[in-house]
Amino acid sequence: MLQNIRDNSQGWIAKTIIGVIVVLLALTGFDAIINTVNNTQVAAEVNGEEITQNELSQAVDMQRRQLIQRLGKDFDVSRLDDKLLREAALKGLIERKLLLQSANDADFVFSQQALDQVILQTPEFQVNGQFSVDKYDQVIRQMGYTRLQFRQMLEQEMLIAQLRAGIAGSGFVTDEEVRSFARLERQTRDFASLTVKADKAHAEVSDDEVKAYYDEHSAQYMSPEQVVIEYVELKKDAFFDKVEVSDEELQALYQREIANLAEQRNAAHILVEVNDKVDEAQAKAKIEEIRKQLDEGKDFAALAKEFSEDPGSADNGGELGFAGPGVYDSEFETALYALKKGEVSQPVRSEYGWHLIKLLDVQAPEVPSFDSLKDKLVRELKAQQVEQRFVEASKALEDAAFEASDLAQPAQELGLQVQISAPFGREGGEGLTANNQVIQAAYSPEVLEDGANSNLLELDPDTAVVLRVKEHRKPEQLPFEQVAASIREQLVEKRAAEQARSEGEKLLAGLREDKTPVEQAAGGQTWQQIEAATRSQEGVEPVVLQTLFRMPRPVDGKPTFAGVALANGDYVILQLKGVSEPDDELAEDEREMYRQFLASRSGQQDFSAFRRELERSAEIERK
Repeated sequence: MLQNIRDNSQGWIAKTIIGVIVVLLALTGFDAIINTVNNTQVAAEVNGEEITQNELSQAVDMQRRQLIQRLGKDFDVSRLDDKLLREAALKGLIERKLLLQSANDADFVFSQQALDQVILQTPEFQVNGQFSVDKYDQVIRQMGYTRLQFRQMLEQEMLIAQLRAGIAGSGFVTDEEVRSFARLERQTRDFASLTVKADKAHAEVSDDEVKAYYDEHSAQYMSPEQVVIEYVELKKDAFFDKVEVSDEELQALYQREIANLAEQRNAAHILVEVNDKVDEAQAKAKIEEIRKQLDEGKDFAALAKEFSEDPGSADNGGELGFAGPGVYDSEFETALYALKKGEVSQPVRSEYGWHLIKLLDVQAPEVPSFDSLKDKLVRELKAQQVEQRFVEASKALEDAAFEASDLAQPAQELGLQVQISAPFGREGGEGLTANNQVIQAAYSPEVLEDGANSNLLELDPDTAVVLRVKEHRKPEQLPFEQVAASIREQLVEKRAAEQARSEGEKLLAGLREDKTPVEQAAGGQTWQQIEAATRSQEGVEPVVLQTLFRMPRPVDGKPTFAGVALANGDYVILQLKGVSEPDDELAEDEREMYRQFLASRSGQQDFSAFRRELERSAEIERK
């Protein structure tokens, strides 16, 4: 428990949100939150601001993807309740809208320079530890963003994080609260336990009881519904050997590939912002004064630490790290690429303010040889042709399957083979029949009941399938003889647990009323003694520890008793003999750890209360 507190005390208040935001986005997508597509249908209004049906639909899709990712590929998507998903997604969008409104009302800001630093320093956008424009564009494209959209989303997430940290970070606890919590946390208990075993050997169940249970619960004992499907499968890989590429095409692609390589420049800068407190003339005068100090021989990094108003780089001497074209503001980039290594620019005006820019280093692009890229280029060129052929073949398969009454003709026309699956139920089978699209298509009314071929199913970017049901095995009542043994085992276990509980509760009542001596209650067994047990005592069932630490203290030296049933049917009687609390003072690091943990927990409770109050006082209209 102490280690858990140590871990939790370093919680989300103290952690940076950069990695969390970007990693989660890269894994799940977040296009449900910001979308530039106008949609006049309104899902809700929050203090007069709209949440569109388009945003809600995308948020529902995102939640569905997250659940499938968390629960695994074998999870049955049909079990997801769309109504519940929609309600949860709308609640999340409303909460986010309220938090953004609150952050804006409180005049929270996150500067564009700070956003630049977040992006430049995010590992997911780096290659070999350095920011890569190509990697950045690739990741945000996968998430469905333009650069502008991503920056807008990231800025909003940072504003919400500032609001959360501002409220949650204000949580505090008193010294007495720390001492009380530590005293309870470090408390130990001396106890003994006596286990009444669930003995299946003495739990008798008659044949009539087994038959009666079968008759009463007959619906539980049905054979599973199953189908056997026929299917034809179209694989993109099958087309690669059927296409050729010429040397001329390879050379042309190679030239385009190396033409896109750009040098990386490591810049440092000193920024003087133009804002409500500092006007244009004042900022320019200040940057020119700093330039004079540089001309007099002052160190650029030292001046950046002293004067730069870019919090993301000032402590690092103004250094921004390596980056290529398209990262910085256009005025900043023009000035940077006009410098030679070691040179410092004249004052440069960008949308953020006035800069002095120093070029620290230049990395020329490494131009790979044609031979080193040839295999990759061949794959790319073939992939383009294969993609076209795959699309054409998919369309041909879809049309042929729609017109045919079976799969034999479509398979013959496209040179494919009709394959037959093993039987599988609505929960799926193995291989192809574990795919949710296949399961849903096979059990759809059109395919299962009407005997039609399915639509073309795009299982993944490289695989398309059309299927039909060959055999439908409906549920049937399993004969009593087939399930009698399992029913008997189930009833025996239940009866043994009931007998153990009954015996244990009878002993417990006698111990509490002083009618049964402790030694007599043991009935020849030995009480298991444990001294100074902690809340995380190893070798003791968690449910036993929970019961133990809820028991009242012994009074006048007399032990207290409690009982608890275990999952295996055993019943455990607990005898609490003593409670000890340490008298020694907490070490400073332990006290601080407890304080941080309790303050973090208090802060999270405060933030939760704040969110509830925002929702209570807001004007929210769900459409």
